[in-house]
Amino acid sequence: MENTVNLVEDIRIADLVVPRFLNYVRCWTTSDRHIEETPSTPGQWELARRLAEELRGLGITEVELTDHGYVLARVPASPGKETQPAVAFMAHLDTAEDVPGKDVKPQVVKHYDGRRIELAGGLALDPLEDPDLAAHQGRDIIHTDGTTLLGADDKAGIAEIMGALEYILAHPEMKHGPVELIFSPDEETGKGLPEFPLEWVKSSACYTLDGGRLGELEVECFNAYGAEVHCTGRAIHPGYGRGLMANATLMAAAFATMLPRSESPEATDGYYGYYNPMEIKGDAETAVLTVYIRDFERLGAERRLAALEYFARAVEAQFPGGKIRVTIKPQYYNMKEKILERPEVLEILKKAASNRGIKFYMKPIRGGTDGSRLTELGIPTPNIFTGGRNWHSRIEWASVSEMIAACELVIELIRLWGEQTGEHYKNA
Repeated sequence: MENTVNLVEDIRIADLVVPRFLNYVRCWTTSDRHIEETPSTPGQWELARRLAEELRGLGITEVELTDHGYVLARVPASPGKETQPAVAFMAHLDTAEDVPGKDVKPQVVKHYDGRRIELAGGLALDPLEDPDLAAHQGRDIIHTDGTTLLGADDKAGIAEIMGALEYILAHPEMKHGPVELIFSPDEETGKGLPEFPLEWVKSSACYTLDGGRLGELEVECFNAYGAEVHCTGRAIHPGYGRGLMANATLMAAAFATMLPRSESPEATDGYYGYYNPMEIKGDAETAVLTVYIRDFERLGAERRLAALEYFARAVEAQFPGGKIRVTIKPQYYNMKEKILERPEVLEILKKAASNRGIKFYMKPIRGGTDGSRLTELGIPTPNIFTGGRNWHSRIEWASVSEMIAACELVIELIRLWGEQTGEHYKNA
């Protein structure tokens, strides 16, 4: 059965979401994993300031832009609802650095005709290769022009949250408890909210809008680690290198080829984890290989981390005089167990989806969100669809109807949380 949504104010919600989305994606917010500072890039500051100003323009007085680029806002409860548990919504400011994110030119297609869409650089959106795209014939979509990503990850989420906020402010007859909004920097770098002011949050639960197609609800994600493989070689004139030279760049390349191809992102799906070599840089004397480790089970991730050390010793044996040091940094952990400790958080989400006529299903995130870290910090944070497709690529596109549905779902969640009672909903 097709997943359909009963939207009572389609046009109104579209007006709240789509113009915002088109505005936000034009802001260059690509993050940089090589920079430790948060935010890692100036464009994220630009969008953060813009959102803080927009929130104040909507009449929200409790708005904060922190020294590390987090945008925080609190909407007071409706009269008589002040003692209801607060609920938060979260999305991230940055876009991934996998492909260019500067000068995004979003293309709006009204009533998509179901044909192949030619993009720059010989790329295309082809309904024969993309069943989701084919299913959107007759519907509105927004896509990249092929020179950059689109940025639906996660500016669709920001637009949907902001649209929902404007809606509830314009409809005071819809009673609600306190609502908090969180827009965070550098999610794509896997930093895991390093500078987040947890003490600011009063909510008993949070929801990230950072998912994909209509109906996807997510409560489990990878355990994620970043590893740096530091190769130290022995440089000498190559004409006299026999028996003396150990080329660090070649050591890093040899290490990368030892990573099992059957456990790579392109060879795995579902609940299978992987090794993902992200970058090699260096010269004959020193080189660094960055590897991401992902697995839904801690033991699986630990097995892969241990294997990196074995690979290091094996490469050293091939390059006498060369040395390898592996450093590991945790990025985020699977949030499933902690979310299931608070079953009402997921049950309210399911009820809200049902109330909106959304045929939902549970799906593991083959990645992570800032909600993963927030859950670890004690605030359960499931993830909600945004309508985006083909993230981190030049063929990214988004469904307008699904963006509207996500916004409607946020509105319904706010309404339902305004009806909750009981001490177990209060955030300790």
